[in-house]
Amino acid sequence: MVIGVCQLELFLHENFSLKGKRQVLRSIVQRARKKFNISIAEVADQDLWQKAVLGICAVGNDRKLVNSILDQVVNFIENTQLTDVADSQIEIINY
Repeated sequence: MVIGVCQLELFLHENFSLKGKRQVLRSIVQRARKKFNISIAEVADQDLWQKAVLGICAVGNDRKLVNSILDQVVNFIENTQLTDVADSQIEIINY
């Protein structure tokens, strides 16, 4: 079993409230879950309104497949034009 974990640090331009941040993140999370069948959640900086950290996890039996899925998720989030990806880290664990 191969477990892929990704941490994305996002910057939300033109966002001036926690309510606006929640709306943007809810949209991104729902669309990513539906498209890629992954686990995704906000994992840090919940009280900051222009910064978010998302944790993403994918599980499979092939290292290349899991890495590819996480890369596609990062590209998908970058292409939404809702946020800027400030940093991304991917770690693949063989279990």
